[in-house]
This record gives sequence, C-alpha cells and structure tokens, in this order.
Amino acid sequence: MRVSTEPPGAEPPGDAGSAALEFILVGLVLLVPIVYLIVALGAIQGQALGVETGARQLARTIASAPDTMTADTRTERVLTAIVAEYGLDPAAVDVEIRCAATEVPVTRCPAAGALVAVTVRTDVPLPLVPAILGLDQVARVPVEATSVQKVSRFWVEP
Repeated sequence: MRVSTEPPGAEPPGDAGSAALEFILVGLVLLVPIVYLIVALGAIQGQALGVETGARQLARTIASAPDTMTADTRTERVLTAIVAEYGLDPAAVDVEIRCAATEVPVTRCPAAGALVAVTVRTDVPLPLVPAILGLDQVARVPVEATSVQKVSRFWVEP
C-alpha cells in the first residue's frame, strides 16, 4: 500500500542536485582557511627553528673559540650558513651578544669564564600577503631565541 501521492520513481521537489553544490561551497569555506593556516604555521615554525639553531650554534661557536678574532670569523661563517640553510632574510636577522660574569667581573664580551648569551631575532612574513598599503610589513610574526654557553677559562684576550 502506497501512502504518497507522488507517482512511483519521482523525486521530491527542490532536492535535486543541491548536495554537490553545498559540498563545494562548504568545502571551500572551510578548506581554504585551514590550508592557509597550515602553510602559515609551517613558515613560522621553519623560521623559529632557524632562529633557535642560530642562537645555539653562535653561542657554541663563540664559547669554544680560542680568541676574539677567531670567534668573529667563525661567527660570521656560522651566521651565513644558518641564514642560507633556513631561508632567513639576512636583512631582518638581528643578533645580540651579551656576557655575564660568573667568577670575575667582565669588562669585555666575550671574556674568559663568562657566560655568553646570544639572542637571535627575526620577523616572519605571512605567506600570500600583498604589498598593497604596506600590508606585507604589518603581517609579520616576530620570532626570537636565546642560548647561553660558558666561555672557556683559557680564552685569550687580544
């Protein structure tokens, strides 16, 4: 016994073909922001790893060098290698070197027996932000890392 008044095999009016359109519309509205978020977070994470590696390797390089001239030369080479490997913008990378005395007062940085702290900072530009009205300069995420190493007691002052 049939309860419907529709002829056999007829579809209900208004539902034909709308599922595909709804799937595409909702898929685009949800999928595009999620993909952008994944790409942006990947770019930020890559730059953050570069900054952290740079701070750690620069602190180790300075602390293990035998003298100031060698430390300067090695520091430049390490910084150049880190910038190239992690794709950091060389103009945006800021390196700060500080020293703290552990046993004797520090007059120069680095010095024998001091703790050398290296801080590396940069700004990560968000992907696909146009340079219109300076939006590319505003849409940047700052990343920073600090590493501390103890300089050898046998450090040679110039």
